[in-house]
Amino acid sequence: MEKEKFYITTAIAYASKKPHIGNTYEVVFTDAIARFKRMQGYDVFFLTGTDEHGMKIEGLAKEEGISPKEHVDKVAGEIKDICKCMNISYDGFIRTTDEQHEKVVQKIFNKLYEQGDIYKGSYEGLYCVPCESFWTQSQLVDGKCPDCGREVKPAHEEAYFLKLSKYQKWLEDYIETHPDFIVPESRKKEMLNNFIKPGLQDLCVSRTTFTWSIPVTFDPKHVIYVWIDALSNYITALGYDPDGSSEQFKKYWPCDCHVIGKDIMRFHSIYWPIMLHALGVEIPKKLFGHNWILFGEDKMSKSKGNVIYADEVVDTFGVDGARYYLLSEMGLNGDGSITYESLIERYNSDLANTLGNLVNRTVAMTKKYFGGEIRQPEVKEPVDDELIALAEETPKKVADFIDQYRMADAMEAIMTLARRANKYIDETEPWVLGKDEAKFGRLSTVLYNLLETIRFLGVILEAFMPETSEKILAQIGTDIKGFDSLNKFGGLKVGSSVGDPVPLFARIDAAKFMEEAEAKMAAQAAAAAAEEAADAFEPVPLSEQITIDDFAKVELRVAEVKECEKVKKSKKLLCLQLDDGFGGRQVVSGIAAWYKPEDLIGKKVIIVANLKPVTLCGVESNGMICAADAPDGSARVIFPDQTLPNGAKLR
Repeated sequence: MEKEKFYITTAIAYASKKPHIGNTYEVVFTDAIARFKRMQGYDVFFLTGTDEHGMKIEGLAKEEGISPKEHVDKVAGEIKDICKCMNISYDGFIRTTDEQHEKVVQKIFNKLYEQGDIYKGSYEGLYCVPCESFWTQSQLVDGKCPDCGREVKPAHEEAYFLKLSKYQKWLEDYIETHPDFIVPESRKKEMLNNFIKPGLQDLCVSRTTFTWSIPVTFDPKHVIYVWIDALSNYITALGYDPDGSSEQFKKYWPCDCHVIGKDIMRFHSIYWPIMLHALGVEIPKKLFGHNWILFGEDKMSKSKGNVIYADEVVDTFGVDGARYYLLSEMGLNGDGSITYESLIERYNSDLANTLGNLVNRTVAMTKKYFGGEIRQPEVKEPVDDELIALAEETPKKVADFIDQYRMADAMEAIMTLARRANKYIDETEPWVLGKDEAKFGRLSTVLYNLLETIRFLGVILEAFMPETSEKILAQIGTDIKGFDSLNKFGGLKVGSSVGDPVPLFARIDAAKFMEEAEAKMAAQAAAAAAEEAADAFEPVPLSEQITIDDFAKVELRVAEVKECEKVKKSKKLLCLQLDDGFGGRQVVSGIAAWYKPEDLIGKKVIIVANLKPVTLCGVESNGMICAADAPDGSARVIFPDQTLPNGAKLR
C-alpha cells in the first residue's frame, strides 16, 4: 500500500548573517513535525533552505570586500552547520542561487508577464532595505518601517508589477471558505481585516537599483525581486517548471503546510497564493504562522548583548536539551521567551529530575533486584490502571496536538506521563518490595509497568529528542520502536535484559552558569557598542600642513613603563616612571579613566621626549605619552613593538 504523502517546509532563511536561536526555532519545530509524520508512516518531504539575493546582501558583500556569492556561500554554510548541530532531518535544502531555481523563476516571471498578470510601470515610495519592502507614508509607524522599525528612504524607479488587485476577490473568498488555510485564527483575521479587505495594491516584482538577483530575460536592466524569487522555492525545489514539471512535484504538491514566522504571513497568505493561482497551480493546504522567541521580553540584539546562538546552547545543554526547550517554550498564543534562567530551570526540572531520574532509577532497580532481567508481571493492583491508561492515551494526545501544530502542548503531554511514572514509583515503593522475596511477584509488575512506560516515552520522543530516544531504548534493552507498537500497553519483551543505568542529563550549576553567561553578555554588548561606534566614528579634521623641518623638531622616542601609580589629587592622571634609554624620566598622563597602573607596567610606549616640563596637580611631567582617539570617545595608548630598544627614535 502506497504511503500517504506529507510535504512540509520552513521559510527559507535570509543569507545575510548567522541566525540566532530565535531564528533556529522554526527549523527545529518543522523537523519535529516531519519526524513525527514519518513515525506515523507518512511519505514525508521536508524542505528548508536559504534566500540569497537582494540589495542588503549586495551591500554586505561590498562592505566585506568580497563578492555576493562568496558572502552567501559562507552564510549558507553556517546555516547548514546549525541544521547539522540541531539534528535537523531535512529532505531538501534549496538555495535561491541554485542554477535550476534561477532558470525556473525566470520562466515563472515570463509566463506571468505574457498572460498579462505582470505589467511595466514605475514606483515611488518609501523603501526599507533590511525588509526589502516598499511602503506608503500612511503605512509607516512613527515614520519608520512597520515590520522592523528601521528608517526608510525615498525611492523612485521603473518596475514591473504583479496584479494583486485582479485577484483580491478570489483570495478573500478562498480564505473565508477555507477556515484551516491560515492558522492560528488570529493570523487569519489579521490578514483579512488589515491587509486584504482594505484593498490590495499591485506588487512591485522587479528592481533596477541593484544587480544581485535573477535578471529579467527580456529586460536585462531589471532583476526579479524577492517575492517571486524566494516564494517560488517551495515549488522549484520539487521540480516545478511551467514547461512541464517533474514526477516529484506531481507527487508532493500541494504543500501540506508552510511553517513561517508571523512577520512574513502577509507575503505567504497574499502574494504567494495569488502567484500560484495565476500560474494555474494549486495553492498550499495550510499556512502556520508561529510567534517569535524573545530574550526575556526583548528581541535579540547584539547591542543588548542578548543574542544566543544554537551552537552555544548545545555546548551546555546538549542537542536534545536545546531542542526540548525550544519545542516546549512556545505556545500558540503570544511570543515565547528564552532566558538563561528559564533554560536552566526547564533543563534541570524536566529533563534531569523528571525524565532522566525516572529512567536511571528504574533501570538501576531492575539491575539490583532482578539482575537486569525484565520479568513477567504477576501481581496487579488498582494503582497500575491509572499509569497504564495514561500511557495508552499519551501517543494519541501527542498526535492530536501535532495535527493542530500545538507543539508545546505535545511536549507537556509527554512530560505529564513521565511525572505520573515518577509518582507511581512513590506510590508502589519498589525499594520496600525488594526487601521481601515474597513480594517479588508484585515487584516484577511494578518494574515492568515502569519499563514499558519508559518505552512509550522513548518511542514518542524520537520525533522531538532523537538522541535521547535512542539512549532510553538502549538502556531498557528493547528494539520495539514502531509508533504502532504504542496502540496497547505491554509490548516490552519479557525475558530480555536492560542495559547499564547511565544518567541522561547532568544537572547544571545555575549560579556558576549565570556568572559566566552574564560576563559573556556584557562582553558581547561592549563589542557591539565598539563596532557601532567604529561605524559612526568621524576623525578630527586635519590641521594645517607643516614642513619636514617642523616635524623634525618633535622628538618621538620609545620608552618602557617601569612604575605607574595614580596621582593622588586627580581622578584622571597617572604618574609613570619610564626607562627612556637616557637615565629615566617621569611623565604624567591623563589616561586613568581607561587604564589601571598594572595594565601599563612593562609595556613599551611612545613619548614626546623634548616637550618642556610642566607641573600637573603638583607632579612634574617631563614629556607626553602618545595616544589616539577611539570611536567610543576614549583615548588608547599607542604601544610599539616590544622588541624596540628604549630610547629608539621614531622617524
